[in-house]
Amino acid sequence: MRYTKVCVEAFSYTLPDEVVCTTELELRLRPLYQRLKFQEGRLEILTGIRERRLWPQNRTPGTQSVTTVQHLLEQTQIDTRKIGALIHGSVCRDYLEPATACSVHGALGLPSNGYVYDLSNACLGIISGMIQIANMIELEQIEAGIVVGTESSRSLLEATIQYLNTDFSITRKSVKPAFASLTIGSGSAAVLLTNRNISQTGNRLLGGMIGAQTDFCNLCRSDTDQFGGDTMNPLMQTDSETLMKEGIAAASRIFEPFLTEVGWIRRDIDRTFCHQVGRVHQKLLFDSLELPMKQNFSTLEYLGNTGSTALPTTAGIGTETGFVPDKSRVALLGIGSGINVVMLGLEWNKTLATSYPAANETIKKIIRQNSL
Repeated sequence: MRYTKVCVEAFSYTLPDEVVCTTELELRLRPLYQRLKFQEGRLEILTGIRERRLWPQNRTPGTQSVTTVQHLLEQTQIDTRKIGALIHGSVCRDYLEPATACSVHGALGLPSNGYVYDLSNACLGIISGMIQIANMIELEQIEAGIVVGTESSRSLLEATIQYLNTDFSITRKSVKPAFASLTIGSGSAAVLLTNRNISQTGNRLLGGMIGAQTDFCNLCRSDTDQFGGDTMNPLMQTDSETLMKEGIAAASRIFEPFLTEVGWIRRDIDRTFCHQVGRVHQKLLFDSLELPMKQNFSTLEYLGNTGSTALPTTAGIGTETGFVPDKSRVALLGIGSGINVVMLGLEWNKTLATSYPAANETIKKIIRQNSL
């Protein structure tokens, strides 16, 4: 896919205040660790995740998504009358129906003649929403659109800890599919795309490539698809090793076609932002694609895997904090369970000044670890 009229004006994000360290999770898992004779520190060594963040109890995804879009509107100062689409793309949502996008759209008072709907594609929901909005802009159906999502991991973490500590049939082998759930963090992110004619930045979306390997759709499964209330106890089973292997293989197959589609060779790429899963996964992915890790911005260590918000949040922090110089070629690399792959190429010309402070302690840690 190629675009000639589409710009990515800005990425925006909001982060929860509550920080949960991996050491704290392991203390809560002491009954399991003692029974299976696991050494403390195992989880951080395996994943590279030191901490993740959680929204307050009962904070709905839609409520937080409103705040994130408000930040995006402050940042870009776009005339909201030009926004012709609002897509909510996270795994988490308020209800099975109506679409969470409807409550977000209504709270923001956006135009009534726009496209408003939810999109579900595991960890690629927001980047998939970017493609749909880009298509609408390229076809001149709309002038601008927003995709937003909020992921909440508290219920999954609590349910997983309860399950691991109380199910005494769990063995050192059978525990593996549950460990991926302990890497999940909470976050919220939004992206504004516009027609080049009204863009303030000229940050062109050149195009991209998609791929699917649905033979492996059973490698990561959750038993619920809604945010729910206090009674929801979601559990997720993940074959992390096979998912990592086959996901990277799927990405490798489309990387060369992606480069051809956007007119690049490897050394043209100045910066990358990818979906954040684990430290080993990240290294293997960049080794497979033959790209240098130093050009990639990582938030995994301090945010964990925040699902569909991981890639756009990482891009938001990276652009906001100066990791991406003006006139840079930026690759967005997404791999999600299913297995689906999305790769997009940007010509990043300008970062809009942010209108809100984001330099909390977590952001400062992320900046330090990504210093070139």
